[in-house]
Amino acid sequence: MTIKLMFSNTVKNSKEILRFIKEFNSSEGIVFGNGDRNVIKLFKSASQTINIKSFKKPNLINKVAYKYFRKSKAKRSFEYASILLQKGIGTPQPMAYYENFDTVGLLESYYVSEHLNCDLTYRELVETDYPDAENILRQFTKFSYDLHENGIEFIDHSPGNTLIRKVSEGKYDFFLVDLNRMNFHESMTFTMRMHNLRRLTPHKEMVAIMSSEYAKICGQPEKLVFDTLWQMTTEFQEKFYRKKRLKKKLKFWK
Repeated sequence: MTIKLMFSNTVKNSKEILRFIKEFNSSEGIVFGNGDRNVIKLFKSASQTINIKSFKKPNLINKVAYKYFRKSKAKRSFEYASILLQKGIGTPQPMAYYENFDTVGLLESYYVSEHLNCDLTYRELVETDYPDAENILRQFTKFSYDLHENGIEFIDHSPGNTLIRKVSEGKYDFFLVDLNRMNFHESMTFTMRMHNLRRLTPHKEMVAIMSSEYAKICGQPEKLVFDTLWQMTTEFQEKFYRKKRLKKKLKFWK
């Protein structure tokens, strides 16, 4: 067995965090979310709530790959969070990552960060009639534009992965989570930017608001932004539901 453990230089309670990681599979901690693929637990320290994400155990191929060829999801999450904060992009403060290897490859990995209490996620804007929704959506679009200006391609830019916190009347802050899939570029083309926004909502009226705001900020014609983004959105939705229908057919006997 080989253990790799890295702490952020801001962490002062490293022994406590290590204890929480070792207790993760016990009855300690509170499960957060549905735990479909990865499991998140919350642990209370003296000064804050700590969020620990246990990634699903990799299959044999990925087990080997994460030891010899690729960084684990936990390590990438930790490193990408640090890059985001350096660039002024909101994300929960990274605290540590933990990897456990055997002779073949990666056995388990954990990403540790502060736990943020927020008012909503982007998903609420999609699925509910949320108060002040258009204002939040326009500010979120500016947040996404800032990502693109920094050359950040957040591959999992989807409804559940942006936390939103109200900081004052009419003003909101945004925080990215689920960080292990990102690309960093010197610059992003218009097509890359629109492609990065295609997964956020199936609602045409929301795409229209986002297109209006993005066009205003970037200086492109609003019609061009809307037509491009709406085409990419509909293509993504059609592909998504086609895959869903296929899975349902393949699992008809269950």
